[in-house]
Amino acid sequence: MRTIRQLLRNPLSLTGFVLLLFFVGVAVAAPRLAPPARAWEPYRIVQCGFSPTPAPPGDPNPFRAIWKVVTGQATLCQVHPFGTTGEGQYDIYYGVVWGTRTAFQVGLIITGACVLIGIVVGAIAAYFGRWVGEIVMRITDIFMAFPFLVAAMTIAAVLQPKIGRGLVTAMIALIVFGWMTYSRLIRGDILAVKERDYVQAARAAGAGHLRIILRHILPNAIFPTLVLASMDIGSYVISFAALSFLGLGAEIGYADWGQMLSFARNWIARLNEYWWIIFYPGMAILLFVLAWNLVGDALRDVLDPRLRGRITV
Repeated sequence: MRTIRQLLRNPLSLTGFVLLLFFVGVAVAAPRLAPPARAWEPYRIVQCGFSPTPAPPGDPNPFRAIWKVVTGQATLCQVHPFGTTGEGQYDIYYGVVWGTRTAFQVGLIITGACVLIGIVVGAIAAYFGRWVGEIVMRITDIFMAFPFLVAAMTIAAVLQPKIGRGLVTAMIALIVFGWMTYSRLIRGDILAVKERDYVQAARAAGAGHLRIILRHILPNAIFPTLVLASMDIGSYVISFAALSFLGLGAEIGYADWGQMLSFARNWIARLNEYWWIIFYPGMAILLFVLAWNLVGDALRDVLDPRLRGRITV
């Protein structure tokens, strides 16, 4: 409780939790905040016309416009609180709100899969060691030799004709080249833990390899990996947005922040006139990533005993 009180008194960690709770609230209330035009396709962004020029916000006060939508006084196409894109006249407010759900899905699924693969690979390399560990870690080094985003772009481009453009293609590409850091981190922590007395006692008592790893080693070695994972969620969201921006992620019209930024490509040179097409999706990505980074710092302070008592107040 004392540690929790210190965290809540730390302005940075408190800001991270508040931002994260805000995005959770937006994701949960998305059907109310931005009612879908077609209930069976909630992630399909609402289109408000066919003009090739981005439309400015229909109401100078975005909060008043949002209130009209929530209370049913107006439709999104009547007020479009954040304006519309120039390509397809997609409503930016709808894309930002439902894109919050996409960001959580992408970040949590990619991070969870990368952590799981990294833990399995790192645990095998550290626990069995010798030639098994050498082979496993050399394979890991081969994957790490490729630039992350460039390699993910290549895999996504290869998979797209077979699987199709969408979330699955981009997530697979990011997972394939995203697990190596976790495997190396967990390997080092397991090497430090596996020679402890309680592990030797379990081995002497006849416990199997799987039981020793799951019951005695991982619970005492996994915390640094979890902290890194919490901070990487935002990074994976940015990487996915980059793939969507390049046409290798979400399909056209899908509620995704990177997709919203891709609609602004033809208007970047005129942002002084059409600032809203990049401001709102960009701020959503910025604040979402900032929230996870601040939460990750707070978790590091809680889970790393070496930092306890050093939390800035």
